[in-house]
Amino acid sequence: MDIRAIIMGLAFAVMWSSAFTSARIIVASAPPLTALSLRFLVSGLIGVLIALALGQSWRLTRAQWRATIIFGICQNALYLGLNFVAMQTIEASLAAIIASTMPLLVGLASWGLLGERIGFLGGLGLVAGVIGVAVIMGSRLQGGADLYGLALCVGGVMALTLATLAVRGATSGGNFLMIVGLQMLVGSLVLGVAGLSIETIEIDWSWQLIAAFLYTTLIPGLAATLVWFKLVNRIGAIKAATFHFLNPFFGVVIAAVVLSESLGLWDMVGVVVVMLGILAVQLSRQKQAPG
Repeated sequence: MDIRAIIMGLAFAVMWSSAFTSARIIVASAPPLTALSLRFLVSGLIGVLIALALGQSWRLTRAQWRATIIFGICQNALYLGLNFVAMQTIEASLAAIIASTMPLLVGLASWGLLGERIGFLGGLGLVAGVIGVAVIMGSRLQGGADLYGLALCVGGVMALTLATLAVRGATSGGNFLMIVGLQMLVGSLVLGVAGLSIETIEIDWSWQLIAAFLYTTLIPGLAATLVWFKLVNRIGAIKAATFHFLNPFFGVVIAAVVLSESLGLWDMVGVVVVMLGILAVQLSRQKQAPG
């Protein structure tokens, strides 16, 4: 792995992790589902226009359309929608930690449901990840964390895990940016319908809200996605996914710096254990991969 790939991986981890802090700012002043729908509408249109300018087509294969619809619903609508709603009552750092367990859940499901070998290191990583999450959950529940918000975050990461397993390899064949843009538009449509059905449109306008909305639309929404695909093209999906182990750390640090969220000793211990678990699982999958 060269220095450019390392820099890209670090940049992706920081941008992805920062999305929870900016989302926390947004949901404090605007209805979460409607705000997220608007974010995906803007990001999706920009993505599609850039893809068209690059010569990409929206004439996708059947597998690509399947991936676009599944990910649009499961990742953008369910996963992020549930997280946005949850962050009305729980801290951004906790939401980031729960979301960061997705590689662990994919590894567990791949082993338990698909029969993939994960090796001894991967097994240790899964055990460590479970222990780390248990430590963090125990600490936060003792501190009065909202159970409803926790349940929404868990439901969201489960939806993303299932979608990841369902569409493995389905985005191959090019048109990556077009697929990402269309996924966002699918998510925007689903969230828009849900938001208009159950939310009251009341917005407390401020420069912080506008800045957070623009940031989450352009940086985690578009820039992180582009960096991720470039990284995957450069070093492969399994090696690129190793950088996910940094997400719990960056997630809690950014939330602490920007939102002044407190971190206890057991939170930090749990984050380190989860990071080590994710790293072990990803390194094991890298070792087990052919070639």
